[in-house]
Amino acid sequence: MTQAYSTDLRIRVIQAAMTGMSARAAAERFGIGVSTAIVWVRRFREGAERAARRQGKPRGSQLDPHEAFIRALVEETKDFSLAEIAARLDSEQGGRVGLTTVWKFLDRCDLTYKERRPTRPSSNART
Repeated sequence: MTQAYSTDLRIRVIQAAMTGMSARAAAERFGIGVSTAIVWVRRFREGAERAARRQGKPRGSQLDPHEAFIRALVEETKDFSLAEIAARLDSEQGGRVGLTTVWKFLDRCDLTYKERRPTRPSSNART
């Protein structure tokens, strides 16, 4: 992932734009993109924002509003599958989700459970 521009550069571009230079001219002078300079100047004028914002996709899951329901479901039935949780969410909460979404949500909440495949008992060792 790329790095954000330095705060020093942001301040110099904003100061140049505030002292009468256009944002386009400031962008050319400091070697940054025109749209970048325009956004920086607009954000400063709207709320005196100089610092870089957090980069990347916002953290969170579409299952966050259903966390209490999922926790209750896991406590209610210890032996569950991801498909069963997804089906119950769809039928009772009205939210269709994929199995990977359910797994990542459970992993983030430390609710993972390793299912063991049913096998016949071994006479020699534990299976």
